[in-house]
Amino acid sequence: MRIAVTYENGEVFQHFGHATHFKVYDSDGEKITAQTVISTNGSGHSALADILKQIRTNVLICGGIGGGARNALDAANIEIYGGVKGDADKAVEAFLAGKLEYDPAARCDHHDSHHGDDHVCGEHGCGEHDCGGHH
Repeated sequence: MRIAVTYENGEVFQHFGHATHFKVYDSDGEKITAQTVISTNGSGHSALADILKQIRTNVLICGGIGGGARNALDAANIEIYGGVKGDADKAVEAFLAGKLEYDPAARCDHHDSHHGDDHVCGEHGCGEHDCGGHH
C-alpha cells in the first residue's frame, strides 16, 4: 500500500491545494517498508491529484481539502483521510494500526478568493464542520 501525507516540517500540512511536499510511505501490512519526501513543484490542487495518481497512491492523509481536490482524488480511487493534524510519521503509524483520528467530512476550501469560493477557512479547526459541502 502507498500512503501520501501533505507534509511540512515533519507535520501534516493543513492546506492540500497549497502543499509543496508529500511524504510518501510504502507499507506491507502494519509495517512501513519505505518512505520518501517528494516536491510538488508548487502545483495546484488538480495537478497535486495527478501527482498522487501517477505515483500510484492508495491513501491520502491531509488536513483541510477542498471539494474539487476531493472529487479528483475520488476519481483516481484514492482514499482520503482529512482533518488530520500533528506528526506525519505518527499519523501513518496510527493509520496502519487502524487508530488514526480523522474527520470524513473535512472539506475546507483553502483557496484564494480568485477561485470563486466566498468562504475561506482560517485557523478555526477545519475538521469541525463541513464548510465546503456545497460543492
